[in-house]
Amino acid sequence: MAAIWAGIDAGKTHHHCVAIDDSGLRLLSRRVANDEPELFELLTDVLALGDEVTWGIDLADGGAALAITVLLNHGQPVHYISGRAIHRASEGYRGEAKTDAKDAAVIADQVRVRRDLHPLRVGDETVTDLRILTNRRLDLVADRTRTINRLRAQLNGIFPALERVLDLNNTGPLILLSGYQTPVAIRRIGAKRLATWLRNRSVIRADQLAEMAVEAADRQHTSLPGEKLAAQMVHTLAKEVMNLSQEIGELDKLIEARFRDHHSFEVITSMPGLGVILGAEFLAATGGDMSLFGTADRLAGFGGVAPVPRDSGKVSGNLRRPQRYNRRLQRVFYTSAMFSIRYCEDSRRFYDRKRAEGKRHTQAVLALARRRVNVLWALLRDGRCYQPVPPIALAA
Repeated sequence: MAAIWAGIDAGKTHHHCVAIDDSGLRLLSRRVANDEPELFELLTDVLALGDEVTWGIDLADGGAALAITVLLNHGQPVHYISGRAIHRASEGYRGEAKTDAKDAAVIADQVRVRRDLHPLRVGDETVTDLRILTNRRLDLVADRTRTINRLRAQLNGIFPALERVLDLNNTGPLILLSGYQTPVAIRRIGAKRLATWLRNRSVIRADQLAEMAVEAADRQHTSLPGEKLAAQMVHTLAKEVMNLSQEIGELDKLIEARFRDHHSFEVITSMPGLGVILGAEFLAATGGDMSLFGTADRLAGFGGVAPVPRDSGKVSGNLRRPQRYNRRLQRVFYTSAMFSIRYCEDSRRFYDRKRAEGKRHTQAVLALARRRVNVLWALLRDGRCYQPVPPIALAA
């Protein structure tokens, strides 16, 4: 049986494919358009070269999505190898030139010799939808953060006293800025009428917010250059932040509704600190199939919460944080661990114990996150929800 290895250097409009045999000899090198007919033709030609083909690709989504789906739908084994791994591996091959053909050949050869590459599988429809929704949410949250920063800078330029006392992550201060932006305007309306204006717009604790705004206005009687135009910009930015917050809220409802369709919803959300959004991001980052990782240790390493050794010579036991991991999954693990310290007694005791051992806050939280990966892994493996007391202890 002739075995063939094919590497695809994926691109936005075109891919380059190189197929090699078990000796590393190139049997095919072709540039193909990212179009279904050409991909089918490439698949047919590569399959004609041998009895068994193993594919490798340097992208797992985006422009490579069509090629991956075509291969998986035809039962072809496809392995993912990162661009960084390709770059480092290329240094061990002859020549300094970098071309798509060389990269594709390196991918094919790496798939031929390595046994630790991540296999790609047909994605679960729910997980795919959650990945799209959570990616969109991350974009909107980033846009809102940037807009809030611009709003703070603009407001600080004309009314620093008000900027200091307002929490622009809340809706009430944004509604205030959508109507009144300058000390003169706030003093003119007064605390009583401003509170009524805010209450009519369903602002919580309108009296307190109005008093804070009037007190800030009483501390500034100087009119700054460009104040009128800057006030218009503050009004516009405040509206933008409110619109983004509303869109994020609507997206959160879609995420929750889609997440509830997944069979692991109850298991994941039963973990203290893992709510709907973080749970959905966990599924989006991992695909929801724990068998791909094999062990909880590999999941922890993929999520960047497992230290890696850095030993050399007589130096041993030297651990450091990994450099290659999924940043998004690490944020899920770290943030959920932070929440669990606040709401879970077991997590709080573990965190306090690590702090008593001399670990810094970040180290203690990462240690807790690592422990929680083991728990989450066991829950998903057994298909049961989290319980503060293990079932064996309850039976005893």
